[in-house]
Amino acid sequence: MESLEKMDLASLKEKVSSGKYMLFFSADWCPDCRFIKPAMPEIEAEYSDYTFLAVDRDENIDLAAEMNIFGIPSFVAFENGEEIGRLVNKDRKTKQEVENFINSLN
Repeated sequence: MESLEKMDLASLKEKVSSGKYMLFFSADWCPDCRFIKPAMPEIEAEYSDYTFLAVDRDENIDLAAEMNIFGIPSFVAFENGEEIGRLVNKDRKTKQEVENFINSLN
């Protein structure tokens, strides 16, 4: 999974302007993020039409605030620069919940 460098919302919109992207907001200190991380390679493989981007919430605190990401782990989907869905809350997420979210986007 590619790690997103520190950027603002305008730069992010440019980066995700073409294609399908799934942003995965997390932080090293977050136990619920560590819970879902082992499942991420499998989820990425299953949904290869998306480019997955790991966003370190602490490194990108301004971007997270601009996007109203107030709980992690969180997922935000983009298609051709437009947000098409989000799974944003502070709850622990299972592999099944993440897959259900991605399936609901189609």
